[in-house]
Amino acid sequence: MDRRGGLLYDSNMSGNAQIPSFNLFGEHADLPDVVHCETIAARSKLHDWEFTPHRHARLHQVLLLRTGAGMVTLDGAKHTLAAMTVVNVPTGIVHGYSFAPGTDGLVVTFATEMLDQSLHPSEGLRPVLARASVVPQADARLVRSMDQIAAIFTARDFARAQMLRALVALLLGQIAGAMMLAAPSDSTVEPAVLTRFQTLLDENFTRHWSVADYARALAISTTHLTRLARAATGQPASALIEERLVREARRNLVYTNLSVSQIAYALGFDDPAYFSRVFTRSMGLSPRAFRQRLDGGGR
Repeated sequence: MDRRGGLLYDSNMSGNAQIPSFNLFGEHADLPDVVHCETIAARSKLHDWEFTPHRHARLHQVLLLRTGAGMVTLDGAKHTLAAMTVVNVPTGIVHGYSFAPGTDGLVVTFATEMLDQSLHPSEGLRPVLARASVVPQADARLVRSMDQIAAIFTARDFARAQMLRALVALLLGQIAGAMMLAAPSDSTVEPAVLTRFQTLLDENFTRHWSVADYARALAISTTHLTRLARAATGQPASALIEERLVREARRNLVYTNLSVSQIAYALGFDDPAYFSRVFTRSMGLSPRAFRQRLDGGGR
């Protein structure tokens, strides 16, 4: 993937200055690929096998602990990690790790845009995957998928990006299934409502519906919708609405030659200056500055 594609995965923004926002597994560097895959040991050795609580603002991460032991904290709740444990860490979830020296396994990281590409709202996977979860015993097929991702990620063969995208889609389905089997009564929060909300969001985000508009379409109160969204994702419904717009803006800035004004109008903004303010508030830099970074300063 070229520099423009790589910067799609930049994620240095944090909603809380007290909690660092990492891109990769313990680092602030850009995620330079379709996905990133590395061993637990590779980076843990550099951090004394300890990662203090942090979040990934625009990344989803899956960890497989193959051998050894550890502890993970997910939004304040501590979980013991034994051999063949899988941890699902959605975007924005505050989490930290402590591993026994010598622990090993795999960590796969991918951007939220990959979820947009792989997950269809009507299929109900997104509300499941939006919950932080520890699966105590990894299915052999899930382990095989992670091993395949690791092998293809390292090999750099022809059609590598296509194969990685396909395997990520497979892995997401396997993780969601494993989460439902591990804790079917606690894996989703009113999934039907959340699935309908996600479908409506994908259909109407350029119309700039308010939380009240979505709640009305779902026949629930705004308070109830906000509670459901926060319980499932850690964010209020208003943040999810803005995040959907910003993701689309990022995709347009990366993959099209549309001007900033054209992108603003395509996303339903009447005022390109207001669009720039919304984008800057979310990303920490303006749309033009974001695009200049993609081109190494050249647009």
